[in-house]
Amino acid sequence: MAKVSSEALGQESIGKLLIKQAVPASIGILVMSLNVLIDSIFVGNWIGSIAIAAINVVLPVSFFIAALGMSIGIGGSSIISRALGANQKEKALHTFGNQITLTFICTVSLVVLGLIFVDDIIPRFGGKGDIFDPAKIYYVIVLYGVPILGFAMMGNTVIRAEGKPKTAMIAMIIPTISNLVMDYIFINILDMGMYGAAWATTGSYLACFLYIFWFFSSKKSELTIRFHHLGLQKEIVREIASLGGVTLARQAVVSITYLLMNNILYDIGQEGLVAVYAIIGRMLMFALFPVFGVTQGFLPIAGYNYGAHKYPRVRKSINTAILYASVMASVVFIGLMIFPAEIASLFISNDPSMSAKELELNNFVLTNAATPMRLVFLATPIIALQLIGAAYFQAIGKAIPALLLTLSRQGFFFIPLVLILPHFFGELGVWLSFPVADILATIVTAYFLNKEIRKELITTS
Repeated sequence: MAKVSSEALGQESIGKLLIKQAVPASIGILVMSLNVLIDSIFVGNWIGSIAIAAINVVLPVSFFIAALGMSIGIGGSSIISRALGANQKEKALHTFGNQITLTFICTVSLVVLGLIFVDDIIPRFGGKGDIFDPAKIYYVIVLYGVPILGFAMMGNTVIRAEGKPKTAMIAMIIPTISNLVMDYIFINILDMGMYGAAWATTGSYLACFLYIFWFFSSKKSELTIRFHHLGLQKEIVREIASLGGVTLARQAVVSITYLLMNNILYDIGQEGLVAVYAIIGRMLMFALFPVFGVTQGFLPIAGYNYGAHKYPRVRKSINTAILYASVMASVVFIGLMIFPAEIASLFISNDPSMSAKELELNNFVLTNAATPMRLVFLATPIIALQLIGAAYFQAIGKAIPALLLTLSRQGFFFIPLVLILPHFFGELGVWLSFPVADILATIVTAYFLNKEIRKELITTS
């Protein structure tokens, strides 16, 4: 029965299959995004804007370490999808075993380093002034749970590679519900402040891990590994590293982006603009969930059919995924253009019991968030092509073009733009860097994707 679920990736109609894969992925990403979003709303209303800014400082650090798990998961899942498509079950098992070993070694090592250099890391990511102390509280506690999150993210991508999107969706829903419940208990009822926000987040990581561990240990998976599968194999590790490096490099660039943005905006407008960017950052995670869901759903379909040499199905999966994601991105774009001020107000409290400084900061954020949000999301309708195009190369195991296209938006375009434009346009230059980078990256991706389709999927089919 389990095997049929993976074979369906090469048999069902692409449109129906993409919906089956993308809807659970989208729901899972939505729920996880809501987790971050509502968590920020709770923190903003129950603790204050400084707390939102503090979490924004910590996120790139913890996300980067957690991204090790995701990158190992996605890199290995590409191998697993193609191995299952080619009926190479033993290779799939060895790949999964190697993913477990690599995740343990990498995440634990970086957590140790992260704790040793905590006082140097937080200021470099914008945790200055009044932001430092709450950021340190949140950082240390959340970092304890990052290895657990790394295993959860790795396992989730493997579940999806097996063709079990609903199970992967449930794994993403569990930490969201548990985090929100614990947020309410720890922050609102027990009044634990930043300590409560941090322990709620770490507890949610554990809940997700326990569910995924149960899935694999209860033999519901096709990938029932034995101890010998955990031994690292050079060729598998090399392929996981090359493909997973795409995801890790993307998250590294995201972390660098947060570092630059927090420092540049702090220099321009201190805590106020850092808090504005924190809200926009949450929306960048939340608003595009359907596009990311289609991208995640697309990966195993493209990988499986490429491994099975069903190239017409691969072409159709590309076109269908771009179409679905573009429509959803356009709907998101309209909502963000119409209601930016209303969205920002969700994160801010005007409770008169707050200090005068906190109320002044909240008023600044409410007054200055709408225009930046519109500018940041200005190119949203076209980003689907860039995301699907880069994901395609990752799905078929071509690590170098996948890496270059993944890095094109933030690494090759956004970072240079955000370093240059503020010198000419001030704060406006910071926000304009987002849509300009989106447009340039989409043009580049469209060119290389079209070239690859003509070379590999038309001439060889």
